[in-house]
Amino acid sequence: MKVQSFSKKQAGFTLIELVVVIVILGILAVTAIPRFTDMTKDARIAAINGVFGAVQSSAAIAHAQALVKGQTDATGTITMEGQTINLAYGYPTTADISKTLSSTQGFDTATTAGTISLLNGTTLIANCNVAYVQTAAANTPPTITKTDSGC
Repeated sequence: MKVQSFSKKQAGFTLIELVVVIVILGILAVTAIPRFTDMTKDARIAAINGVFGAVQSSAAIAHAQALVKGQTDATGTITMEGQTINLAYGYPTTADISKTLSSTQGFDTATTAGTISLLNGTTLIANCNVAYVQTAAANTPPTITKTDSGC
């Protein structure tokens, strides 16, 4: 039995092979690109979650300092990071909660009366904020809410 050997070697890809590869790459691109282009919303939600945690932590730290100093009446003051913080029943007031945050670097924020909102450049992003409402009674923590539906 004689075995034939072909000496002709394939020198490149056929047109059909190239078209199949291009179609597969196109399908992958169509499914992958939307996942990468929509990361802005995820980044804003992560930033507002960070602000939410920072506000909760700073209120707890201020409350701990107020307890140590005996400032748990309807009014009082403590000093944090060189700033005087007005208190309501041992927690920061709505007007002074932003003073308890050591830094908001890394993202743009606007603070008005206890609401810390994210900005898109100089434009306020609606429904992307953390709201702080001071306590109105002893032994009751402040209300801290996060809204990320518009991020």
